[in-house]
Amino acid sequence: MTDEQTEVLRKRAEFEGRSMQQLVLHAIDYYIEHVTDDELTDTLAEKGAQRFADLLRRLGE
Repeated sequence: MTDEQTEVLRKRAEFEGRSMQQLVLHAIDYYIEHVTDDELTDTLAEKGAQRFADLLRRLGE
């Protein structure tokens, strides 16, 4: 991390009454949860597009 990032994190942790480590761990958990959700959404969208390709094509005409 840059010095600037560390300072912003330190100030935020102080403001929230949490440790810098707690904030970082929360950010990692949040990122992992949302990346997994995005991957699932992409997979479901691709399956739906394949499954309904003919219908989607006809609706577009």
